[in-house]
Amino acid sequence: MPRLSLYKPEKSADYRFIDKTVYEAFQIGGTDIYVHKYEGPVEPGVGTPSQPRQVADIPETKIQDLLFLENRDRKYSDDVYTLRGIYNVQDLDFDLSQFGMFLQNDTVFITFHLNRSVESIGRKLLSGDVLELPHLVDDYALNDFQVSLKRFYVIEDISRPSEGFSQTWYPHLLRAKCKPIIDSQEFKEIFDKESGQEGKNLRDVLSTYEKEMQINTAVIQQAEEDAPKTGYDTNQYFVVPTDDAGDVNIVDDGSSTPTLQTPSGNYYIAYGGGDGLPANGSPYTFGTSYPSSPDKGAYHLRTDYYPNRLFRYDGSNWIKVEDGARMSLTNTVQNSVVNEFTNNTNNYTNRNGNTQPEKQALSDALKPEADA
Repeated sequence: MPRLSLYKPEKSADYRFIDKTVYEAFQIGGTDIYVHKYEGPVEPGVGTPSQPRQVADIPETKIQDLLFLENRDRKYSDDVYTLRGIYNVQDLDFDLSQFGMFLQNDTVFITFHLNRSVESIGRKLLSGDVLELPHLVDDYALNDFQVSLKRFYVIEDISRPSEGFSQTWYPHLLRAKCKPIIDSQEFKEIFDKESGQEGKNLRDVLSTYEKEMQINTAVIQQAEEDAPKTGYDTNQYFVVPTDDAGDVNIVDDGSSTPTLQTPSGNYYIAYGGGDGLPANGSPYTFGTSYPSSPDKGAYHLRTDYYPNRLFRYDGSNWIKVEDGARMSLTNTVQNSVVNEFTNNTNNYTNRNGNTQPEKQALSDALKPEADA
């Protein structure tokens, strides 16, 4: 009599019997899960609404960016597959035990039948597949949309759970680690799908982009009110007038009111905080050259400097006081050398040293060498 053994080198009738029994448990106690099949990475910018992007025989296991190990431009199948899955429903709680507020339990582990998933979508589930859970649709969302809000998860990892191995030592289950998707470059094709409401796609009803932009705009507006310029405002400080030696000096010119000397420097200046104006509201002149016969302690703003530079006459020389470098933090045209020269993208210097507009430079650069 041959020795009894549940393990066989091949998947025997015992394995097929157990596998059908396991699948029946999913049919009875599982829930429908819609699978948006990940087909592989695509080249960025390829494809139009009339001609969708094509995978061009790129396998699903290919990594688009080997440096960051990510697939940012993904192609998803237009077909939606239905599988049965089982997972434990859990509460989404906020963790307040640390600095800040963190959302816990937003990761779900969903178990699928291995052979059924391969028969349905043509391969095993893998990282990048998007799962839609129809039983989590929110029919009573607090908004003005006339559609139910769907719930999407992306598979981050896939494995074979220990409880999925039967007495035959062969696996029957797959466990997927899933997290909610966000409106990012990876899931562009998912959010471009129709939402069910006329004129709106899934991005219009699910994405938080618009609300986040409104919050960001409000933060910027408040920041401009609280700190409209770089550095800090020194107008509320009284700058003690001193002589060239640094000693406090009061000059009595014989009048009823003594005259204070102008301060030899602004002692509250910070990086990017100079406004090019004398301290204490002292009078000053401006121009592209120095005045011919200045008084000692006179201020002069040179407008041919970039940014404008304030000087003080000490009796023999013009001494730099500060640069008018204060600027709006959100101004698109900032008064700085870095913005004007280093980061200047409006002009292009060709091989002959001639400066020309960027568009013309790009046109010339695309010409053949013989025509350039």
